[in-house]
Amino acid sequence: MTAHEARPIGPDTLEELRTTDDAGRPCVPYKATEGGDPLRCCLRGTESGELIALVSYAPLRRWAAETWARPGAYDEQGPVFIHAERCEGPAGDRTGYPFSRAGALRTVRRYDAEGAIIGGRLLEIPAEEEKGFDAAFAEAFADPDVALVHVRAVEYGCFHFEVRRGGAGVPLA
Repeated sequence: MTAHEARPIGPDTLEELRTTDDAGRPCVPYKATEGGDPLRCCLRGTESGELIALVSYAPLRRWAAETWARPGAYDEQGPVFIHAERCEGPAGDRTGYPFSRAGALRTVRRYDAEGAIIGGRLLEIPAEEEKGFDAAFAEAFADPDVALVHVRAVEYGCFHFEVRRGGAGVPLA
């Protein structure tokens, strides 16, 4: 069992993104031709033939609206894959952290309560993947000013998932 809760994009936000994304563009569903693209709605890879969409998502902006933070210039948006139709979210029996494979590079970016970046680190996911993430999150949350952490892919910079202080298992806003 992971020490911290990886949070998917919440159902209400997904419904909005399936109409208009955070860049103001309409959602354009298509069938996945290959598997493996990271779905942020259910925190697993796509399967060939699934109806998915690539949408622009602003995770910090969504969090700020919920918490009254003011991230200013740190508010950014980027591409994420989601199911184009309602899904059940992460499987209840899912283990480990999503989109984790030994050797992959991730950025573990830290934000304060106002939404400003206050640090981060590069994580090369070790063979013991869960322990590597647990250590990175423990290090981040050892700083009392860290309110949340975003995990992003180094190759594309895209958002993978969020971990909040306290680890509440509710989906992202």
